[in-house]
Amino acid sequence: MQRTMSDRVDIVLIPIISLFLAFSISALIIAGIGEDPFEAAALMVSGALGSAYGWGYTLYYATNFIFVGLAFAVAFHARLFNIGGEGQAMLGALGTALVALHIPWPHWSLALLGCGIGAALFGAFWALIPAWMQARRGSHIVITTIMFNFIAAALLNYLLVNHLRPEGSVAPGSALFPDAVHLPTLHDILSPLGFAFSKSTPANITAFLSVAAAILLWFFLWRTRTGYEIRTFGHSENAARYAGIDPFRITLIAMGLSGALAGLMALNATMGESERLILNPTEGAGFIGIAVALMGRCHPLGIVLASILFGFLYQGGAELALWTSIPRELIVVIQALVILFTGALDNMVRMPIERLLARSKRARSKA
Repeated sequence: MQRTMSDRVDIVLIPIISLFLAFSISALIIAGIGEDPFEAAALMVSGALGSAYGWGYTLYYATNFIFVGLAFAVAFHARLFNIGGEGQAMLGALGTALVALHIPWPHWSLALLGCGIGAALFGAFWALIPAWMQARRGSHIVITTIMFNFIAAALLNYLLVNHLRPEGSVAPGSALFPDAVHLPTLHDILSPLGFAFSKSTPANITAFLSVAAAILLWFFLWRTRTGYEIRTFGHSENAARYAGIDPFRITLIAMGLSGALAGLMALNATMGESERLILNPTEGAGFIGIAVALMGRCHPLGIVLASILFGFLYQGGAELALWTSIPRELIVVIQALVILFTGALDNMVRMPIERLLARSKRARSKA
């Protein structure tokens, strides 16, 4: 199919225009409740990016979004809409906790490797069940992955209340992980190099792991045979079958890798931040990852940039709710507008630009 605009326009210009529209409407809403939108924007920027403390929380949120965004993207390239990142990340948190609590690790590096394997396996397992159901029984992947989110939450609740909660504890949560399992924070890593970073933020070494995961996923999808098969299957299942690509194998590989990436989010949220397993360890990040992936055009680089943006929105929104009279619910509305314009209303921006560029191209060709 002939393209009417360059990839640069698709990846850069359209998201920028969509963000401009979302923030413009947000500014009007803020002005409508009697607040200064310019002061609110300045507070968001300073609160999220103006200090090491703000950057710490921005990067912490962004790390979660990178993992779940990559998880959605790899399945999306096979035209599989994995809406179950939330549940897969919950199972990843369970795998992380079981490995961290029941194996005596001598050092955090070995614990990180072991917990990473546990998180990936648990997340992949939770994704492979809906994958098998679609490939063999025709169950729709969207429906089954959504249902599995609720099952994962109920399972985690049951285990925390009845099996993992320490004796005498009232709150549903596991015991704290041993000290040897605690991950180094960005303060611990960067301070010896001369970079000051806040001690009180949960940003940790998994921020680097999330970027490494994005690079590896790019290499896998665009530089390996299996990655090519996944993308071919996503463009045309009939063409993939004609080329000898097994749909069952590709469905399981794509969804298994998707679930593993979602499960790895638990390294940041459970092992790096709470340092124990708690109820709702994902805090909705699995659903935000869908918007992050769509905004980033399901490309690893775009997902990293979109994750930083949403990390900024989360931390900046928390600062607005803390220091202004803007209600927390309005912060959620701003985040929803960004998701709406960069995801659901993408064609509203795309189609006029396509027509404009096509008209400009015809005019140049006639000149």
